[in-house]
Amino acid sequence: MVADAEAVIAFLVGLLIVVSTVLSAIETLVVPRAIPLRITRAVFLAMRALFGLRGRRAKTFKERDRDMALYGPVSLFTLAASWLTLTGLGYVLMYWALGTRPWRLAMTLSGSSIFTLGFAVPRDLPTTVLAFSEAILGIGLLAMLISYLPSMYQSFQRREAAVAALDVRAGTPPTGAAMLIRISRIEGWRRLDDIWRSWESWFVDVTETHTSQPALVFFRSPHWEHSWVTASGAVLDAASLYSSTVDLPRSPDGELCIRAGYIALRRIADFFAIPHPPDPHWPAEPISIDRREFDAACREMSDAGVPLKPDLEQAWRDFAGWRVNYDRVLLSLASLTMAPYAPWSSDRSIVIRRPPIGRRRTRSGT
Repeated sequence: MVADAEAVIAFLVGLLIVVSTVLSAIETLVVPRAIPLRITRAVFLAMRALFGLRGRRAKTFKERDRDMALYGPVSLFTLAASWLTLTGLGYVLMYWALGTRPWRLAMTLSGSSIFTLGFAVPRDLPTTVLAFSEAILGIGLLAMLISYLPSMYQSFQRREAAVAALDVRAGTPPTGAAMLIRISRIEGWRRLDDIWRSWESWFVDVTETHTSQPALVFFRSPHWEHSWVTASGAVLDAASLYSSTVDLPRSPDGELCIRAGYIALRRIADFFAIPHPPDPHWPAEPISIDRREFDAACREMSDAGVPLKPDLEQAWRDFAGWRVNYDRVLLSLASLTMAPYAPWSSDRSIVIRRPPIGRRRTRSGT
């Protein structure tokens, strides 16, 4: 009776492991929705710790960036290996429960089945049924991963095309003030609405891809000085400075771009359970930019011929009112991704407290 009870418990535990692992893979690779999962989170946190230890040997940020460029891809493939390993482990328990003894033989049969090698033959009908089901799941997991990669890299290429193009308008590292100065020098104010609209679309795309495919958050730009996070900050600062400080007609497209941007950053922060105020208001919620930095940016723009509003006190209050919407999430994501240096974002990125793997996240009211 004791042996029968042990077999039943082993079979149920193995079945639970298999079902949980397969559901995790499906929700990660197939379901187009931001679903935080324990297995995925555990793998990425473990790999982050390993890469953190490796990064301590780097003497420069460029060397550290070269190491961290491997973090996203290696973690993704480690996640796939973890799914296969857990599935195989679950089947080992079920084979053992059905009488495939000793453990070594059950492990051999599981490995032969999940990789469809066929060198181990099941001994009876129930074990044969399990072997066929394991082979189907093994092939299915690999097929889902293979089909997932092209979609993910297409999203990565769309993101990086805009980030690289920003170098033309905002420099390296990018800043909002530099972007407005270059537009002013080429008399490109009439084209500014098109720029805001294109970046609004970019933010919408990033919202969808970086929550349904969260590994993309950690895929670094081809050039070590570029980052999707610092690019986001530069565009949002440029739109905020234009809306608050530049003495030109109001741009609804610029304001919509800001809203699309802070919604994108908040949704990504929500996925990673990064705490932030759901509906911040300045001055109750301070921003990381102080008045001296704002005045320095205004002097730089004024010297370059950018028309500024005469009341800079009101302009500062308006800018802070726009910036507070994305200030904390921008700095948190810069810290999370180890973004390269850029003024007003990664130069003051905050240390975020990562919640436990199993913690329920709370969504912000965006």
